[in-house]
Amino acid sequence: MSKVIVGMSGGVDSAVCAYLLKRSGHDVVGITLKTWISDGGKESRCCEISDAEKVCFVLDIPYYVVNCLDIFKKYVTEPFIRAYIDGKTPNPCTECNYYVKWMGMLKAADDMGAAMIATGHYANIKKLDNGRLTVSCAKFAAKDQTYMLYRLSQEMLSRTLMPLGELSKDEVRRIAEFAHLPVADKPDSQEICFVPDGDYAGYIEDNYDGEIPGPGNFVNEEGKILGPHKGIINYTVGQRKGLGIALGERSFVKEIRVKENEVVLSDNDSLFTDSFECSGLNFMGIEKPAVGAKILCMCKVRYHHTPAGAVVKLTGEDTAEVIFSEPVRAVTPGQAAVFYDEEGNVLGGGTINR
Repeated sequence: MSKVIVGMSGGVDSAVCAYLLKRSGHDVVGITLKTWISDGGKESRCCEISDAEKVCFVLDIPYYVVNCLDIFKKYVTEPFIRAYIDGKTPNPCTECNYYVKWMGMLKAADDMGAAMIATGHYANIKKLDNGRLTVSCAKFAAKDQTYMLYRLSQEMLSRTLMPLGELSKDEVRRIAEFAHLPVADKPDSQEICFVPDGDYAGYIEDNYDGEIPGPGNFVNEEGKILGPHKGIINYTVGQRKGLGIALGERSFVKEIRVKENEVVLSDNDSLFTDSFECSGLNFMGIEKPAVGAKILCMCKVRYHHTPAGAVVKLTGEDTAEVIFSEPVRAVTPGQAAVFYDEEGNVLGGGTINR
């Protein structure tokens, strides 16, 4: 069996991934990509080295740590901060998967003479009838992570294994217990790895050297001032809690107007839209369509969104308009829009502009 480099985060999923591959006869090497460390010395939940090292010791496999701090800052944390200042809500995991995890693991694989890499993502890699590789939805929808993987290239997919695609989280934990892995009961991370407390605004304030937009006004859809807000980096489309304003009725963030330093509030019904624009396109399960082409698909606009029927029209070399068959709630600039076929295979995706 071939040598496989397994990305070890220190969590149960990557631990079981390594265990299953070793049990099947592969020559397994564990690596942790060290991506972020706080000012207080705390590691990211994606690179908890001590736990990953313990797992590799139990499995009796080699283990290495690769320093990716600079590349993580360049492609993940700096764009994350910039997006919030531009009034968007970014999805840093999609960029991290491409620029940091896959590129970092493939470089390590080349350096160590390994043919393949592997991750503990809940997804499957499938070769379609058209000859292209894609990621296909995990068997158990509750843990499916294909939304975060749409940026991957054909070359990346051709060298990747994902052993957990047919397993549930409960099954993964049972395997970890059976194998006596020390992270079997370790809880899942619920937040972005480099903002473990969920305070995005606080992270931006602590890590941005430029000028951060200050307080401005909440306005209604007609532009009437409703009261002050504490800065646009504190808000995202669809947000209701934590607005800091009492209007006597349920109000939600509909739009962030950066130039005017305004946050537009509306009722829930006004959050629904039947179209949006996106860019930064990557096509996976199909070749890149020609400008003007239309793709019938199911479209997912956030991680926990149930895919909805849509038509994607290519409006330029790197832009598209997505038109839903029925309106969808809280389409958010900065988030990923991922296109699927009816069988749950990723066709491609892009970043929502407006």
